[in-house]
Parts: sequence; C-alpha cells; structure tokens
Amino acid sequence: MLLYFRGCTARERLNSIAESTEAILKAADIEYETLDDEKCCGSVLLRTGFREDAISQMRLNARDLEGRTIVTSCAGCYKTLKEDYKDLVGCELDVMHISQLLDKLIEDGRLKLKANDLKVTYHDPCHLGRHAGEFEAPRNVISSISDLVEMENIRNKSRCCGSGGGVKSAYGDLSNSIARLRISEAEDTGADLLVSACPFCKLNLSENSNDLEVLDLCEFVLNNLDCDDSNDNKSSNENEESLKEADL
Repeated sequence: MLLYFRGCTARERLNSIAESTEAILKAADIEYETLDDEKCCGSVLLRTGFREDAISQMRLNARDLEGRTIVTSCAGCYKTLKEDYKDLVGCELDVMHISQLLDKLIEDGRLKLKANDLKVTYHDPCHLGRHAGEFEAPRNVISSISDLVEMENIRNKSRCCGSGGGVKSAYGDLSNSIARLRISEAEDTGADLLVSACPFCKLNLSENSNDLEVLDLCEFVLNNLDCDDSNDNKSSNENEESLKEADL
C-alpha cells in the first residue's frame, strides 16, 4: 500500500495541500495510508546546520519508512527522503514526488481532467528542481490542463521563493523581498495563475502576492478534476500493480 508522507507544512499549516493530495489519490482509486504520528523528515534541521540532530531524526523515521512505497507533496521531503537518507544514514527509500505520480496517472488515463484556457506559470522549487533534477513532471501536468507560460528564470536558473533553508524564520525581510521578486517575474508573463510544487513555495509566494493567485500543484489539479470520469474501471489491486510497475 502506498504511504503518503505529508510533511510538516502541509500537515500543520497548509492543510489544503494534504487534503487535495488525498482527494486525488482517492479519485484515482489508489489505496494509501498516512502515519498517525508522522514526524519531520529532518530536512529543516539539516539545512539549518543541525546535522547530528537531523541524522538522529532520520534514523528514527527509517523504522517506519523502510520497505514502503512513499509519495510526498513536499519538495523538501522528497529530496531529503530520496537522497539524504541514503547518503547520511544508508537508508535507500522508494519515494516519488506527487508531481511524478500525477504525471504517470494522467499519462495512463487514470485521472480525467478538465482543460481550461487559463495561462499558468510554474515556479521550480529548489529541492525538486535544481537539487533533485525534476523539471518535466510538473510542467507535463500543468500543460495537460492549461497553457503553460514560462518565466524568464526557470529550471536550473530558477529564482528561489525565499522560504527554504531557515531564511523565512531567521531573515523575514529578506525572505519576503526574494518572494516579491519572483512574484514580479511571474506577473511579467501575463499569467492568470502561479503554480508551484512545494508547500514552502506556496506559503511564501502567496503571502507576498497581492493580485496573482498562487496554488500548489495538487490544489490546481483537484480544481480541474473531472469528478464524473476521474476513475476508470480498474480494481484497487490492478491500480496497486500499475504503481509498482511505474518507472518513476
């Protein structure tokens, strides 16, 4: 069974991201579970210099995560679970970002979406893009629904949202100025909507945007889900088998 690792921000602050993710999994008839006592993945500890504390947290989490197929809607959790757990505690996890799963489900026809004529621009989260090298999956998802219009700085050259690495907590003014710069770049595209794929990005960009709406990728997909046709006739067992065979 798939394990949905929600992450601290989606679990505690931006509940709509976790709720949207779970609604999509249900619409695709995917059996999943969450951890009742889910703890932080350790990303924030690691990025802010508390390396030994992060490693201790990772070792504790590994007991619940090893041997599971994991999906997360947080770019920071994805990078940490996929790369840092292996490098720092020798725990190689089977983990995918929700954008990768969504891309696969859409490609396989297991999520039916309603196309619209909106212009949507995409912000690459640092952990998902530059750090983990995933640029295409979120763009594929957006392009299946709306007209994707790109900002000047994208992919490896994307600007940061200003929220990660403890910057938002320690240097609030700097964090906000970085976010406003990115919002200005998004507005220059003439987009109707800004979408990202990380709760930290959604939080900071939305707090620093006056007119441009900011959504997480899961919120965007759920808003455009064709509920009448979202499920095909596959059984839950067939869906689980398809997930196992997906090369993500």
